[in-house]
Amino acid sequence: MLSRVADSLYWMSRYLERAEHTARLIDVDVQLRLDQSPDAAAVRWSRLLEALQIPVPPMGSEYTHPITHTLTFDRANPSSIVSCISTARENLRHVREQCSSEMWEQLNRLYLQMRSTGQEEAWLLQSHEFYRSVQDGASLFHGITDSTMTHSEGWHYIQLGRYVERTDILAGLIGSHFRRLPAAVDQPVENEEYLEWIGLLKSCTAFLPYCKTYTAELRPLRVAEFLLLNPEFPHSVRFSVDMVHVALRALSEFTERKAEQPLRLAGRLRATLSFSQIDEILVSGAADYLDNIRSQCAQIHSAIHQVYFDYLVDTAMVS
Repeated sequence: MLSRVADSLYWMSRYLERAEHTARLIDVDVQLRLDQSPDAAAVRWSRLLEALQIPVPPMGSEYTHPITHTLTFDRANPSSIVSCISTARENLRHVREQCSSEMWEQLNRLYLQMRSTGQEEAWLLQSHEFYRSVQDGASLFHGITDSTMTHSEGWHYIQLGRYVERTDILAGLIGSHFRRLPAAVDQPVENEEYLEWIGLLKSCTAFLPYCKTYTAELRPLRVAEFLLLNPEFPHSVRFSVDMVHVALRALSEFTERKAEQPLRLAGRLRATLSFSQIDEILVSGAADYLDNIRSQCAQIHSAIHQVYFDYLVDTAMVS
């Protein structure tokens, strides 16, 4: 597969995952804001902006609306929902011969839906429906992709982009929350803190799966263990890293190129998560642990870019 094709599939998937994640975070914030005091909502809003790497304005929570517009509709912001979906569509347009017609139709449908929805209509009238449609549209695209695309080299690049992005954004979101842990991490949280932890779980689509595993009693220790180390939940950090490793291993077989560096880096991160204990992570500092995961994820991305997208021709011929 040509490097430009692989690059387009990889980044298409990353941008779509980023758009879905941003939509979910804003949607959860809008819903929880109805049940929280302004002060508690402002704290959670600051965490959301930190997770999305947006500077927290000193003006206060009254600036929620313009910042939400920036995160959703601002085309000058490359990480806004509309920009991400537009860039994902453009990447897929360049390699339409590699995807099924159903994939293109779904992503194009989602793009046209975003363009036809005005700011006031989305935010003031149907905010939940709007952000939910972004999440559903992205999930539908991945379902169509798995059902209609041959699971060969191109499909693995899509999987790789999806889970590299998910690892990074999950680590950022969980890390922003775990910088302010209660003293007793193994005790149930109460009052407004309960809604904060519900918000974190819902932002990772994890509230109901967590309740089925641990009951509805929220304890920071259990939440951390579920979101970080659960090997079966699709939005846990460990599951995402496992999928990155699986995709890289498959690509190394398809391409028959020397790809030891990204595979080795992903394997090391996978081993770290597999053998970590949650109590040790919290004692040593969960935020620092997650910052290290993000750093390793960036190294994996750089190695992927060097090996598969921006390699020297002479190196490729030798491989």
